[in-house]
Amino acid sequence: MSNSLLHRRRFLQGSSAALALAALPAGLKGFPHSARTWRVALIGTGWYGKSDLFRLMQVADVEVVALCDVDKHQLEQAAKMVSERQNGGKQPRLYGDYREMLSENRPEIVLIGTPDHWHALTAIEAIKSGAHVYVQKPISVDVIEGEAMVAAARKYNRVVQVGTQRRSTPHLIDAKINIVDKGLLGKVSHAEMCCYYHMRNNGNPPVVPVPDFFDYEMWTGPAPLRPFDGMPHVRWWRTFMEYGNGIMGDMCVHMFDAVRWMLGLGWPKKIESRGGIYMDKEGKSNIPDSQWAVFEYDELDCVWQHRTWGTPADPDYPWAFTLYGEKGTLKASTMQYDFIPQEKGTPIHKDVVYEKEKYPEDLKEPAIELNAAPATRLHMLDFLSAIEKGGRPVADIEQGHISTASCIMANLSLKVGRPLVYDPQLRQIKDDPEATRLLQRAYRAPWQHPDPTRV
Repeated sequence: MSNSLLHRRRFLQGSSAALALAALPAGLKGFPHSARTWRVALIGTGWYGKSDLFRLMQVADVEVVALCDVDKHQLEQAAKMVSERQNGGKQPRLYGDYREMLSENRPEIVLIGTPDHWHALTAIEAIKSGAHVYVQKPISVDVIEGEAMVAAARKYNRVVQVGTQRRSTPHLIDAKINIVDKGLLGKVSHAEMCCYYHMRNNGNPPVVPVPDFFDYEMWTGPAPLRPFDGMPHVRWWRTFMEYGNGIMGDMCVHMFDAVRWMLGLGWPKKIESRGGIYMDKEGKSNIPDSQWAVFEYDELDCVWQHRTWGTPADPDYPWAFTLYGEKGTLKASTMQYDFIPQEKGTPIHKDVVYEKEKYPEDLKEPAIELNAAPATRLHMLDFLSAIEKGGRPVADIEQGHISTASCIMANLSLKVGRPLVYDPQLRQIKDDPEATRLLQRAYRAPWQHPDPTRV
């Protein structure tokens, strides 16, 4: 029996798996999957790209046929780690250009762990090559990119799972089933989401020569070409709006997506945001260090706040969401949840599920998020089930697009200084030509922005 099949059976024997599987689609409950081997490729071999790949390798029979990265050192390190996990120590083929990799290997599954500004082009090209795609959140850096990704997935009938794995987090699945869906909250008319981590990288590193092992031109791709002031990964790139959408696009997208999933919400009716760089003004970072946003629904406001300074409002929930209902309150994070009844009833507390005993190799993996590993494994199983059964995964590209685009439009609201109402059918901001023009960023030549009507 292969290592991956053994891991999968161990996974299914665990109580965390039983808990989580109870809430997954009917087609997913018939594990184990067919004993086929999936031909897989990874674009972007950094921290989370490798983490996603290793979680997939733990729950499915996988042959990693190719890896792609513009950093040769990072690529070679990833190849070594992959070969150590592959049956027979097989080495994947290595590439610096994702287009060559897709053309020469035609993988069945492509994982995308690049910086945000590369998600759209790589995902669409992978879909068009015939692959099913697992893409990290946020799915795009502008709204029209996301529209094009949804259009491509539907046109080519490919399954696209987004890395918003809160939807597959065991203790949050438990909260949805046993708190929200059972009506313990009653009517929910307010939700709060927050992040108070001091995670805004900032500084003034000098401009330096680009090392010969790093293709900075390709790394930048369609984004503006900044002067090279050091290796942009692991997290230096996140401090610039050129490559992403700040903490709103990085952290809010997770919690907002979780709230939408919990409550069955679609597009917000209206989005408004304010904020800026209020405290930490000394470095190069151009993302807000303070920001709030309101995502408005009928008789429900979902309110976000982040600060990269000061203390959290609740030290037990520094990155979290809270649902306020007429009968009680639900606080939830990646680490735990607490249900507090309004009057009668018993408080309920659940902690994150770890699987250290079932997956001892996790403890040896550099920089792994142990609390997120079980969720990612379930997310991968859900992804595979959707491929095999022909359905939609729990974090389908359309759901990822709604959450991503809403956060992007919060940033646009901050920029133009007014609330925005998006029409997803017309792909425009209602009665606001200026804001509508901001739905699509300019691409650096020769890269061409994807068109949702012509993917």
